[in-house]
Amino acid sequence: MEHVVIIGNGISGVTLARHIRKQSEKKITIISSESDYFFSRTALMYVFMGHMKFEHTQPYENWFWKKNRIDLKKAFVKNVDTDSKLVIFSSGEVLKYDKLVIATGSKPSKFGWPGQDLKGVMGMYHKQDLENLEKYAPNNQICKRAVIVGGGLIGIELAEMLHSRNIPVTFLVREDSFWNGVLPQGESAMINRHIKNNHIDLRLSTNLKSINADENGFVKSVTIENTGEEIACNVVGLTAGVSPNVDFLKSSKIELGRGVKVNRFLETNIKDVYAIGDCAEQHEAIGKRRPIEAVWYTGRMMGETLAQTICGNPMQYNPGHWFNSAKFFAIEYQTYGWVFSEKMKSQFEEHFHWKHKDDTKCITVAYHKETKKFLGINTFGIRMRHETFDKWLTEQREIDYVIQHLSEANFDPEFYKHYEREILEAYNHQLQIV
Repeated sequence: MEHVVIIGNGISGVTLARHIRKQSEKKITIISSESDYFFSRTALMYVFMGHMKFEHTQPYENWFWKKNRIDLKKAFVKNVDTDSKLVIFSSGEVLKYDKLVIATGSKPSKFGWPGQDLKGVMGMYHKQDLENLEKYAPNNQICKRAVIVGGGLIGIELAEMLHSRNIPVTFLVREDSFWNGVLPQGESAMINRHIKNNHIDLRLSTNLKSINADENGFVKSVTIENTGEEIACNVVGLTAGVSPNVDFLKSSKIELGRGVKVNRFLETNIKDVYAIGDCAEQHEAIGKRRPIEAVWYTGRMMGETLAQTICGNPMQYNPGHWFNSAKFFAIEYQTYGWVFSEKMKSQFEEHFHWKHKDDTKCITVAYHKETKKFLGINTFGIRMRHETFDKWLTEQREIDYVIQHLSEANFDPEFYKHYEREILEAYNHQLQIV
């Protein structure tokens, strides 16, 4: 019986295992050193905030794995011997495979800051990070202040988590406006104000110089590079991006870039070895996507796709139109298609931007200035339907059509206010349409 070994029990590896089992009787083993069972990584923040318990983040009951004949092994992989088809554990034990899948996800990016490995310094990516946060920041008596370094989506989640326990937070963001390498100017400025309105000490255009220790090796403060200011704190969250978790493969024959190099079939340079999820790096990016995509839904799609190939139905990975969603405190964010920031957009990309007077809702629609073709939309504080925008992107609709039919994309018109009339009026005014 062919043995498929999957290193990593995140959404990619578990989706792959489930879909292989649906189609075959192959022997399946999932290896993880992080947790006994698969859990929803995106739900960790809600555990800390008291909205759920950790066991509620596990989509499957513990009996699910045995019933579906998926073996789970909790162990740390030290290396992979592709010549002998062996996975080598830190204990010295080995496991034979017929097909191997690397699905080890991401780890926090570190940039050599002095003190970055002190007690009280953490990311917010793994179950162990949640445990460390409970240890070092259970309340505002133990943690008088936290400093978060890096202005991405994980940083804003961590700020909300700490804020929920009334722990003062200082947020160090290198850019001159929050996430403005991704968001257009109007949206980024609105999020700046929203962060400050939630009593977060947002420091823009600010770089970390060092993390300073007390006499016991715990965090006591950080030093700001720009000014030399020292900020007393007990916890430092490093959220300045992630990098593929592939260090254990550096002595193997598997080709690496930043991640594990794969083709469109998610195959590596070694026969019967594949990579999926955050750790997989396409040789050539798909469309305007990045070669490495640390996104939940693309990991799930890779797992589904690779299951087809491993079960004898070779299939190329095709993620379709870009989309994503997140939350900035109370403001929900969705993006469909491509809406680039001022720093990143092409000369042909034009934006229509509308913001509600309450300063918590806005949309930005990107379109081709010559052809008027709809390129993408960002929505903040207004829920829209993924299927509708996906259809319009496929149909290559023009922006006029999208604005005129925006009500069709309204997620729940019975319970959510309509802003379509106001948006249409703003659009007509902006484009001077009579």
